[in-house]
Amino acid sequence: MTGTAKAPIRFRLDPHSGVPAYRQIIDQVQGGLASGALVSGDQLPTVRQLAVDLAINPNTVLRAYRELEIRGVLDSQQGTGTFIAERKVTPDDAERARRLEQLVAEFVARAGAGGFTVEELISRLGELENGKK
Repeated sequence: MTGTAKAPIRFRLDPHSGVPAYRQIIDQVQGGLASGALVSGDQLPTVRQLAVDLAINPNTVLRAYRELEIRGVLDSQQGTGTFIAERKVTPDDAERARRLEQLVAEFVARAGAGGFTVEELISRLGELENGKK
């Protein structure tokens, strides 16, 4: 560990997204890993603490943590806490394709619920890819 303190990840739920709370927690952990906000060895809040913070049932947090543990993303250590796993998970091509398909489907569904068309999404993604804001 270095001497610099890193701000802990802040979990937030969107009750209007149509995405189950446990799935939002999983997505935020994976997003934190992808962005570098979470790295191997980082400790996550306890099940109880995250449930209180998000005002949800602890079983919902437990479900998310267990799924991430099964995927090899988290390591839970009785009495010490839940941590980002030390090993790097490298999904195979089929798993990556399945995850991408799920991500795109959720993204399109949420955008559609917000009144956006697929064409608007494609246009905006193209702008982001080209560095425009």
